[in-house]
Amino acid sequence: MSRIARAETAPISFATSCRLVLAVVVAASLAACAQAPVGRQKADLAGTSRKAAVERPHRVAALHPRPISRARATNSDAKQTPSHGVASFYSDTATASGEKFDKNELTAAHPTLPFGTKLRVTDTTSGRFVTVRVNDRGPYIRGRVVDITPSAAEALGMVDKGITNVRLEVVQ
Repeated sequence: MSRIARAETAPISFATSCRLVLAVVVAASLAACAQAPVGRQKADLAGTSRKAAVERPHRVAALHPRPISRARATNSDAKQTPSHGVASFYSDTATASGEKFDKNELTAAHPTLPFGTKLRVTDTTSGRFVTVRVNDRGPYIRGRVVDITPSAAEALGMVDKGITNVRLEVVQ
């Protein structure tokens, strides 16, 4: 009989069989640990009513990444809380509201205010201000609170600087 044939028919040693069984048990337990919490969450939520899900928002948040409803600030709240930050000016071809971008209009891009909102943008160093209408979304650069058109930037006297510190107040 050849060496290969003897190796194929040789019995597996006790140590090798123990290692094999141990590897299978460890793999099965790791797989069970990785999948148990998800199954448990679904089982916990399946028997609950809508009222119970509202009372335990941490379980709902696991299934819904965004909040179900958001509290909206009223216009009176927005008028009372002016925003401070850095403003820049931009040029674009289209706006998020669907209007065509016009560099000669006094408009602005703000991340959260509704389209059509009138803002008074005041340069904190010079005291100059301009009133703009929100018709776009942005700015998309961290630390900036508003992007204004080149004509509004010229009214503030910030064209040479590019950015400036401003205070925002909702006018309407």
